[in-house]
Amino acid sequence: MTERKISGLTATNIVVANMIGTGVFVSLGFQVISIHSDFAIMALWIIGGLLSLCGALCYAELAVALPRLGGEYNFLSRIYHPALGFMAGWISISIGFPAPIAISAMAFGNYFQAITPSASPLILSLVLVWSVTIILLVGIRTGEHFQNISTILKIGLIICLIGAGIFFQQKQPFHPAPHPDDLSTMLSGPFAVSLVFVMYSYSGWNGASYLTAEVRNPQKNVPWALFIGTVIVMVLYVLLNWVFLISAPATEIAGKPIVAMVSGQHIFGGPGGALTSLLISFGLIANVSAMSWIGSRVTKSMADDFSRLAFFGRVNQHGTPYIAMILQALVVTLLILTGSFEAVLVYTQFALLLSSFLAVLGLIVLRFTQPGLARPYRVLGYPVTPLIFLIVTLSMMLYTVQQRTVESLLGLLTALAGLGIYFVVRPSQGSLSAR
Repeated sequence: MTERKISGLTATNIVVANMIGTGVFVSLGFQVISIHSDFAIMALWIIGGLLSLCGALCYAELAVALPRLGGEYNFLSRIYHPALGFMAGWISISIGFPAPIAISAMAFGNYFQAITPSASPLILSLVLVWSVTIILLVGIRTGEHFQNISTILKIGLIICLIGAGIFFQQKQPFHPAPHPDDLSTMLSGPFAVSLVFVMYSYSGWNGASYLTAEVRNPQKNVPWALFIGTVIVMVLYVLLNWVFLISAPATEIAGKPIVAMVSGQHIFGGPGGALTSLLISFGLIANVSAMSWIGSRVTKSMADDFSRLAFFGRVNQHGTPYIAMILQALVVTLLILTGSFEAVLVYTQFALLLSSFLAVLGLIVLRFTQPGLARPYRVLGYPVTPLIFLIVTLSMMLYTVQQRTVESLLGLLTALAGLGIYFVVRPSQGSLSAR
C-alpha cells in the first residue's frame, strides 16, 4: 500500500491549495468600505490566521489519535455518536465541498476568459472540473504529482506578485501603526462581519485531516502538514493584502470583487490585469484539485461504514474512489449549470461552523472520556488553544444566527436532513462506535 500513500509534502500542498481560493482576492474590496484603518485591516488577516492555526493544531491531535479518512465525519462518529458524524459527513458531501469547487471553477472560467476572450466561462469551468476529475481518477500517484506541481506553481506566482509589489515605486500611503480609535474599530460590527469573510478565506486549514489514512507516516506528517500549510497561507495572505493596499487606492477597490486585478493593473501596467488573471486561474486549478480529492474521500469513508451506501465506496485498480469522485463532479456540474450554489453556500456556513465547533469540542471531550488513547501529537497550548477556537467560532455562529437568521435556519435544516438520512441507511445490527 506504500505506493498508494502520499508524502508529507503533498499533504502540506493539499492544505495550502485547499485554503487559497477566491476569498483572499476579493475580500479586501468589501473590508475597506467600513474599515479605514490599515492596522485594523492587517489585524483582521493576522487574527484570522491565528484562529485557523488554533483549529489546525486541534485537528492535528484528532487526526493522529483517530487515524482514518473522513475528517469531521470520522471524529464526530468516534467521539459522540455515528449520527452526528453522519450529519457532518452529509454537510461535507452535499454542499461543503461541491459548492466551493463550483465557485472556484466558475471563478476560473471568468478569470481565464481575460486570457482567451472568445472562450465561454461556463465551458472553461466545466472543462476544469472534469479534467481535474480525470487526472485524479488515474490514481493517487498521478494526482499527487499534479497537486504538487499546481500548488508549487500557485505559490510561486503569488510570491512573484508580492515581490513585484515590494519593488512597486508608486506606493499608496500605508499606516501600519495603531491609532487610539482602532480598538473601537476592532470591536465594531463591521469588523466582525469582515472577520467572518476572512475566516471563509482561511477555510481549508483542516485539509490534511480528511486524508490521514492516505498519508505516509501520518503521526508525523499530518500535524506538520496542518501546521506548516496554515502558517504558509497566513504569511501569504498578510503580504498579499499589504500589496493590495499599497498598490491601489481604496476608492478603486471599495465594493469591488476584482481587487487582485486592479492591483495587478497598477503594478504591471497595461497587461497587469491579464497577468493577474493568469495567476488567479492557475491558483484555482490547485484549489479545485485539492477540494475534489478531499471531498471524494469523505464519501468513501461513509460508504465503507454503511452497507447501503457501499456502491459509492468502490475503488478502481489505482485505489481511487471513482464512484464518489464521479458523483461529486456531477453535483458540481449541476451547481455550475444552475448557478444557484452561491445562495446555498451562504446558508451552509452555519452548518460548517457547527461541524468544526463540535470537532474541536470533541478534542476536550476525548481527553476526559479516553485519557489512555494513544496521542502521537498533543495540541500545543492545551486547553487555551481549543478554547480560543471554540469561543470565537461560537461567537461567529451566534452572529450568523442574528444577522442571517433565515440562512442559518436553512443550514440547520441541511444538518437535520443528514440526521434523517442516517436513520434510513444506518446498519440494522452492530454499532459504528467500535470502528
